[in-house]
Amino acid sequence: MMKHRERIAAALRGELVDRVPVALWRHFPGDDLHAEKFAARVVEFQKKFDFDFVKVTPASSYPAEMYGATFSVPAPGSQRAREGTREKAALPVQAVSDWDKITPLDAANPVFVREFTAIKLIRQQLGADVHILQTIFSPLNCAYNLALERVFDDLRVHPDVVHRALRALTETTARFAVASLRAGADAIFFATQMATPQRVNRDEFRAFGAQYDLQLLEAIRAAKPDFVFCHVHGLDIYFDALMNYPVDVLNWHDRLTAPSLKEAREILRAERTLSERSESKRAQTLAGGIDEWNVLAKKSREDVLAQARDAVAQAGERGFILAAGCVIPVDTPEENIRAVVEAVR
Repeated sequence: MMKHRERIAAALRGELVDRVPVALWRHFPGDDLHAEKFAARVVEFQKKFDFDFVKVTPASSYPAEMYGATFSVPAPGSQRAREGTREKAALPVQAVSDWDKITPLDAANPVFVREFTAIKLIRQQLGADVHILQTIFSPLNCAYNLALERVFDDLRVHPDVVHRALRALTETTARFAVASLRAGADAIFFATQMATPQRVNRDEFRAFGAQYDLQLLEAIRAAKPDFVFCHVHGLDIYFDALMNYPVDVLNWHDRLTAPSLKEAREILRAERTLSERSESKRAQTLAGGIDEWNVLAKKSREDVLAQARDAVAQAGERGFILAAGCVIPVDTPEENIRAVVEAVR
């Protein structure tokens, strides 16, 4: 039987595995603001379910916290409460002039220190057999966290100002990613919520999203992570753009938006057939198949098993990781989490 690290490595190479790898991840609200508590919860979650990799999910607000943002606890039972995220209370960018206050940060930042400490503790407690992934966000995503919706108005009216801030955020995020690898992470989980027309049009995505994403990914690749996992959040995503990113794994809400796993496999296969790109790093491994809100959190164990098996049937057993479309709700029934794991074992 393969060990976790061997199984993931084989899946990334598109080789036959003893079973399809599986991983789920979630937030730990409140505890994620304290390195020791957060690390303990991540380790507890992994030891309970024995996933094939450990995706560390810091408070999603951490890029804005680095720049002084504050947050409040959401109302019980709300979408945010079930996600394990928080409401924005005070944002660093509330006027156009505030963008010029966004400068590159380094490892002395207290949020850096908190997250690095958590990674070190997780690595110490889990040992070397399982990959640990640190979560980072695209620079445009970080800008959104600093300003919310006004970032879209400002990039259209004051593009030069926003470009300057994005350059600083790219540098900060690259430093954070590289330092996370040094602290004990093996791989990077790169997330973007901006590759969708619900946020920006295609031209805007190229100018303010992809341009900085690619600079960031180049810096991360230079640090030689074991792999880069790309999560694309949202509906009607620009899949054709993201599939050409220099990443190893693609993950999106495949149960809610096109392409399906089957369609994505066919797209990638056709693209590879048209032009073999031995010198170019592009994803051939897919991750997903589980609808975390409508099935995993709400339906029966049998429904979860059926969806998991359908996912494997769509994607195939090579180059596939069974996972959810995003973080799972904090109130997901434990028996349903176990069902996802059991589906491939």
